[in-house]
Amino acid sequence: MGLHQAIVIGGGIGGLTAALALHRQGVPVTVHERAASLEPVGAGLALAPNALRALDRLGVGPRLRALAAPHPAIGVRHPSGRWLARTSTAAVEAHFGDPVAAVARAEVIAALVDALPEGTVRTDSPATVVDPGSGRHPAVVRTGDGERPAGLVVAADGIHSATRGLLFPHHPGPRYSGFTTWRAIVTPARRPAAAGEVWGRGRLAGIVPLADGRVYVYGAALAPAGARAADDERAELQRLFGDWCAPVPQLFALAEPDRVLRNDVRELADPLPAYHHGRVVLLGDAAHAMCPFLGQGACQAIEDALVLAAPLAPATDLATALPAYTAARLPRTTAVVTASRRTGNLVALCTPAATLLRTTALTLAGLLPTRALLSRSAGIYDWQPPTLTGGA
Repeated sequence: MGLHQAIVIGGGIGGLTAALALHRQGVPVTVHERAASLEPVGAGLALAPNALRALDRLGVGPRLRALAAPHPAIGVRHPSGRWLARTSTAAVEAHFGDPVAAVARAEVIAALVDALPEGTVRTDSPATVVDPGSGRHPAVVRTGDGERPAGLVVAADGIHSATRGLLFPHHPGPRYSGFTTWRAIVTPARRPAAAGEVWGRGRLAGIVPLADGRVYVYGAALAPAGARAADDERAELQRLFGDWCAPVPQLFALAEPDRVLRNDVRELADPLPAYHHGRVVLLGDAAHAMCPFLGQGACQAIEDALVLAAPLAPATDLATALPAYTAARLPRTTAVVTASRRTGNLVALCTPAATLLRTTALTLAGLLPTRALLSRSAGIYDWQPPTLTGGA
């Protein structure tokens, strides 16, 4: 049975990228998002070179590159303000051929939706897989309009994916990493001179300049799962980071208390046996939720979408295409999940001896030649997207 109709469950960045990639391949597609609107979860997003190349394939890369705010330097600092390791954004672009483009998540959502045919995305429209289908039979998805057959279902329904639970009921699912994160977009009177992170004992803060004078700020700290501030989350940020170097506390102080997003970080520490079953594929956090410490969660979902769609066309037989998707994506994303967790383990160090050792190691790394420092990201950033051959 061919791909007479594809259904995407979830209207986040991964789901929308998959929908656009399938559309570019000539596959009719509909996106079902349970929320009433596509208000983005999260505030800012760093599009690494691997994700930018994929978005270029889809034709939306230039729009997002134009929205990225230029900033001269990125790196890691001590809470005192001392730089431990730093490089220039020009060096990143020269080394990898593309920059790391920092944009508001809402801008990525808007670019993807605008590139899709009108009516593709249906909000306030929850969808559930009833039958994953097989080589001879379509999958069946229940929506508000009743049950619908689908030649392909892309489950981009997030870290708590109901589809993943249906396909792999014995998998343990996501587990709490020990970290909570806070995110906000603020508008300071002056743009920070540099971007990057500040690492302290069991916590970090990040500064990412965006367009129009805005700044994406975030924090992460070890905390009990489900904990919340007794007053408000901006006050909690001031307690955690108020004595750190400028402009960290000043930026957090600008956040509107009711606009600070707080989320516990959960990850799929145990890899799934596959990213497909029947005519259903898992994509993004539904397949490989990871800690945010490499900034690759959304980037890997974007990669998923291109790899999934590249061999597909309306007459494609999925018997080989979907196993090939699993074979291509499971090893790579598992490695990125592991690397993200290892970076989180470094952030989690709390004792004076351990943090001194970490600071020393970062300082020594900062003394390496720029090329040697950047080559550590080559395994992720050097990824090249497949070519889309569809005629849409």
